[in-house]
Amino acid sequence: MSDKVKMEILGLSTGQAQSGSFALVLGEFEGKRRLPIIIGMFEAQAIAIEIESITPNRPMTHDLFKSFAYHFDFQVKEILISDLKEGVFFAKLICDKEGKSVEIDSRPSDAIAIGLRFGIDIFTTDQILNEAAVVISEEGEEEDMDLMKKIKKPTEVVKNKPSSKLGDFSPEKLNELLNKALEDEDYERAAALRDELNRRN
Repeated sequence: MSDKVKMEILGLSTGQAQSGSFALVLGEFEGKRRLPIIIGMFEAQAIAIEIESITPNRPMTHDLFKSFAYHFDFQVKEILISDLKEGVFFAKLICDKEGKSVEIDSRPSDAIAIGLRFGIDIFTTDQILNEAAVVISEEGEEEDMDLMKKIKKPTEVVKNKPSSKLGDFSPEKLNELLNKALEDEDYERAAALRDELNRRN
């Protein structure tokens, strides 16, 4: 395997290729290579919810995985985007159970959603970056800034439907609506309500 490269999440943007998809953009931690990975709406929401520290009323699938891991005493050590075949990325959860290393195959989107919940690092390989990364040159730094402005922050994945009326509500009413949205598992609305409350603080 070629050398591992640490990555960080730069943002999520609406996928251009197909409706309901998102591009998860990873950036080389100490470098200029960008790795876009197409993921589904559910996984994008799971990633955004964790980044935004929204607590669902009931555990999502990736939260369940974390609880399962803790109860059965195994640790997830790192996420590795390990392979690229015919345009499809593959990933592994690198786990530890009683001192023994175990690799679990996963889709990158699920692996990253789980990794965020464990607070662990994301890696890929030089080979994958050489094959699939977009390289930002020194000359293209200005264009890169324009590109990054277009990449939606994770919060924007879970923005609610038009929310112009939220400004009419009192903080107490907004908190009431936020609790209701969480009970209904309407995370899009919950994020918008939380954002409105944060704007007032």
